[in-house]
Amino acid sequence: MECRVLSIQSHVVRGYVGNKSATFPLQVLGFEVDSINSVQFSNHTGYTHWKGQVLTAEELNVLYEGIKLNNVNHYDYILTGYTRDTSFLETVVDIVQELKRLNPKLVYVCDPVMGDQGSMYVPENILPVYRDQVVAVADILTPNQFEAELLTGRTISTEKDALDVMELLHQMGPDTVVLTSTDLTSPHGDQFLVALGSQKMVRTDGSKSTQKIRIEMPKVDAVFVGTGDLFTAMLLAWSHHHPNDLKVSNTPMYIPMAGPGKRPNPAQLELRMVQSKKDIEDPDIVVEATIL
Repeated sequence: MECRVLSIQSHVVRGYVGNKSATFPLQVLGFEVDSINSVQFSNHTGYTHWKGQVLTAEELNVLYEGIKLNNVNHYDYILTGYTRDTSFLETVVDIVQELKRLNPKLVYVCDPVMGDQGSMYVPENILPVYRDQVVAVADILTPNQFEAELLTGRTISTEKDALDVMELLHQMGPDTVVLTSTDLTSPHGDQFLVALGSQKMVRTDGSKSTQKIRIEMPKVDAVFVGTGDLFTAMLLAWSHHHPNDLKVSNTPMYIPMAGPGKRPNPAQLELRMVQSKKDIEDPDIVVEATIL
């Protein structure tokens, strides 16, 4: 049966972030994807120059009303990412709530894109909207460590801190929380990036349980833009196929490697999405999750 995703994220003409990073992999895996672009930029903002437009809440409403008038506003998943405007994000919440009334089984996957490494790259007034409105209606939440700290007001210094923060986020709404990147030290050394996941589940007998996992990925000496958008899209896809097993819901991503001593420019660091088609369809499992 057709599985349809409404993806509300950024768009770039050149490169792969936001909808450009998420749509193709989801389509390759058999999902129908309807895209609304929260912004339309020439390229991501890591370049020296960028130009473009920002979609307003009113314009978002116009697009959604067109879908609604044609009675094609029926979705299995909603996926959201980068936005800079509070009223736009509040409108997203209204749309999510309406679509959940139409389909109570709909799953909302939210990447609360706000910042990283201790600094925000969206206006600070967007935080209360995520914290007080968005997280409450999300089913799957994929913050990085900094975003999780912002949402809960708690600092993460240890793995226990991270598990406590994920539990707080569960209490705010989502059944699945994945910290997509952290500053925690891996048991295998500082050459590995640690991600953590937690999933609330109901067993067949009605009892409840929580699955917690740790994923350790080799670090690459370069900053690739769009990997978080790709990660969240792949989490959606594999969670669809394995809804009750978080440890097999994470897919290693192909990215161009930066060699020792090399400092590629932003254009050279763009994700190679088309070249990765076979890896998306049939990934090699090179990273094993550890159950905590």
